[in-house]
Amino acid sequence: MIKQTLLTTSLATALMAGFAPHAYATGEAKNIIFFLGDGMGPTTVTAARIYKYKEEGQLNFEKFARTARIKTFSNDAQTTDSAPSMAAYMTGVKMNNEVLSMSSETKAVAPGKDANGNLGINNCAPNNGQAVPTILELAKAKGKAVGAVTTTELTHATPAATYSHICHRDAAYAIAAQAVPGGSGFNTALGDGVDVLMGGGRNYYTPYDASTNTKGRADGRNLLTELAAKGYSIAATKAEMAAAPNTRKFIGIYSSKSHLEYELDRVAHVGEGATQPSLAEMTVKAIDILSQNPNGFFLMVEGGRIDHALHATNAKRAIVDTIAFDDAIQAALDKLKLIDPTLANTLIVVTADHDHTMTFNGYGKRGNPILDINRSYRDGQPSKDADGNTYTTLVFGNGPNRPNVRANLDSATVMADGYLQEAGVRLSSETHGGGDVKLLATGAGAKPFKGTLDNTKVFNLLKSAFGF
Repeated sequence: MIKQTLLTTSLATALMAGFAPHAYATGEAKNIIFFLGDGMGPTTVTAARIYKYKEEGQLNFEKFARTARIKTFSNDAQTTDSAPSMAAYMTGVKMNNEVLSMSSETKAVAPGKDANGNLGINNCAPNNGQAVPTILELAKAKGKAVGAVTTTELTHATPAATYSHICHRDAAYAIAAQAVPGGSGFNTALGDGVDVLMGGGRNYYTPYDASTNTKGRADGRNLLTELAAKGYSIAATKAEMAAAPNTRKFIGIYSSKSHLEYELDRVAHVGEGATQPSLAEMTVKAIDILSQNPNGFFLMVEGGRIDHALHATNAKRAIVDTIAFDDAIQAALDKLKLIDPTLANTLIVVTADHDHTMTFNGYGKRGNPILDINRSYRDGQPSKDADGNTYTTLVFGNGPNRPNVRANLDSATVMADGYLQEAGVRLSSETHGGGDVKLLATGAGAKPFKGTLDNTKVFNLLKSAFGF
C-alpha cells in the first residue's frame, strides 16, 4: 500500500511538471546539448576547480552522475587535432588529422590562397573521400531543430565538424558556404539549414574590401545577406542578439575577424569584447530559439578559447575561459528547468576533444593559489628547484616560454593576466596532449556513458539517446 501511494504521488508530480512519466524510459531523449571544452584536459578541469571553488569544491558539470574516460587518438596520430576528434564525436568515424566529417581514407590537403592572398580556399579533390553524416544532420532529418554555438570562429574545427564536410579544416571560406541554404556549396544534408549559429569570424561570410575587410571573401558573396533572404535574423552584437525574435532562424557573428575575445578580456571590454555576449548568454538564446520546435533539438556549445590560451601557455586565460564554459552549462540547466524540470527529456553531455601538456608541478600546499609559485605543504615556504629558484605549480611540457637559464619567480609576475607558464621543450606554440579526457553526462539516456570509451562510441550513444 505504501509503495502504491508513493507511485501514485510520483505520477501526479510528473504530470504536474508537464511531461509524460517514463516518456523516454528506453533511453531516448527529445533534446541533446553537447558541451565541448576545446583542449579541456583533466589538469585544466582541476586547475579551474581550485581557482574558483578551492580543492574541496566542484565545477557545475562535475556534479553530473555519469562519468567516462575518452580516448582521443585520430586515424593517423596518437595526438589528435580538433578536427578529427570533434568529428569522431559527431560522426562515429575515425579520420585523419585536419579532416572534417569525412570518411577515414580522406587525406588532408592544405588549402590555397585566394586572389587577395588569404589562406582558406578549398583544394579538396572530388575523389578524396566521402562525407559521413553528423548527429546534427541526422537530427535535422528527423525534424528537430539544430544549432552550434562557439567562442571561436564559426568556421573553426569544432563547430565546422557539426555542419560541414571537407578535407582540411583551414578551408574556411568553403566551410562558411556550406551553411547557406540554396547557395553555391551548400551542404544539402542540412535540409533547410542550421537553425542557430553563433560565434566569430564575420570576414568569412562577407565580401573582401581593401579598406574595411581585407580578410573577406574574394568571390564577392555576402553570405549574411543570403542567410537573411532565407529567413535568418542576423546579429553582430549582444544587443542585437537579445532583440532577435525566438521564432526565426538565427546567426550571430560577434567578431568582425577572428575569434571572440577571451572571457578575461571580454569582461574588461578589450577589443570587441564590449559588444560580445558571454558563452552563457549565447547558450540561453540558442535554447530559447531551438526549444520552439515541438520535435526537440540538438545543440552543440563549445568553449573554444580554452584551447587557444593553452597553446600560448597562458594558464590564467585558459582557466577563466573554462569557468565561463562551466557557467554556460549551469545557465543551460537553469533554462532547461523551465521546460524540462527533471531532464526527463533532455540529455546533457560535457567533454573535451583532446588534452594539453599542462600539468601540476611540485608538492604544493593546500590552499595555495593555483597560478602562484609553488609553496610546500610541509612549511608553506616557496618550493625551490635544484638551483635554488622558485617555480610555479602549473607548467607545460612544451611551449614558447622555456628560458635558457631559469630565474627566481615572484608572485606578482606569475599571477599576472599575461604570464606564460614555463615549458620543458621550447616550441613556438604548445601542442595538444595525447592523454584521455573526461566525459560527464546527465539526463535522459545518460546511463550508458561510463567506463573507458573511444570517442567514436560517443556518437553511437548520442544516436541511441535520440532513438535513431
